Amino acid sequence: MELRVLKYFLIAAREENITKAAHLLHVTQPTLSRQLMQLEKELGVKLFERSRHRIILTEDGMLLKRRAQEIITLAEKTEREFVRREGEMIGEVSIGSGELKSSRFLGEAVAAFQKKHPLVQFRVFSGDSDNIKEQIEQGLLDLGLLMEPVDISKYEFIQIPVKEEWGILVHEDSPLARKERVRPEDLISCPLLIGQRELVHQQVRNWFGSLSEEMHMAANGNLQYNMAMMVRSQVGTAVTIRLDCQYDHVCFVPLSPALESNTVLVWKKVQPFSPAVTAFIEFFQKFVEK
Repeated sequence: MELRVLKYFLIAAREENITKAAHLLHVTQPTLSRQLMQLEKELGVKLFERSRHRIILTEDGMLLKRRAQEIITLAEKTEREFVRREGEMIGEVSIGSGELKSSRFLGEAVAAFQKKHPLVQFRVFSGDSDNIKEQIEQGLLDLGLLMEPVDISKYEFIQIPVKEEWGILVHEDSPLARKERVRPEDLISCPLLIGQRELVHQQVRNWFGSLSEEMHMAANGNLQYNMAMMVRSQVGTAVTIRLDCQYDHVCFVPLSPALESNTVLVWKKVQPFSPAVTAFIEFFQKFVEK
């Protein structure tokens, strides 16, 4: 498979129309149709269901779409890693990060690094610890900012000197909004919204202790903004970390006993990196030590 043909395939899949895709790619419609049919023949599967005005991906086509996106992203990332400019550091550092208070610390480190190396670009991917680790394993990300608990046995890491404080997001009309802190017994009758990671669920259950069996799970998710909107609509109360943001009609109340989580910057062990990534890891270690 050629990268050019995979790009053709992705545009055709996005537009769901051969004529529109051919126009965007600056090729003739017969040329694009022939390339796509050759790709189907090469793979031995049918990628599209074709009608007079529209093409729709088959199940095999949807699988190839996901794989093609990963291949193209990795190829483009590899090309950027080999960019050189004599006497100056240049390149790209790709980092995955969750919605974390530690992201501010990471941002400060990136800003300080770019003052020394202004030609190095950063690409930031937002996600939870599980899908960030997946992208690191696929080679799509160099580094990941992860919140514990998380399995980092396969990674080198630097611990971030910032604690993530746990609490609840609750509607301002709730009696819980008037408390300084909430205890497990305050929450057993509340519909709860919790992050979707199983390790996070276990951490929250541990905090509830003997009352964990009385937890009422209403929903889960991986973005705090979405959960905050659920809280605003009075779907339930979100158990989450404190971020530097506010939501209308929603309050943050800390937990008691206090619950905190560490965060770590991780990268794969025994992994060759571009000069820009290597330099940033070394810089970040010194930045933390300061």
